[in-house]
Amino acid sequence: MTVKRAEGSGKPYPSADAVTAICHALESEGVEFIPENGGGAGVRLTKANNEK
Repeated sequence: MTVKRAEGSGKPYPSADAVTAICHALESEGVEFIPENGGGAGVRLTKANNEK
C-alpha cells in the first residue's frame, strides 16, 4: 500500500521517511533517478546493472 500511495494512487500520501526508504531500496538494486532535463524526470538502470 505504501508504494501504491507513493505512486499517487492512494490516500493518505506516505511519509517522507517511507518515500526515502523506497528510493534507497530501488537505488540499492541499481535504479538511478534522473532529474528533470527538459524531457521530464525519469529512471534507468545503472550501467553496472545493465551489464549483468
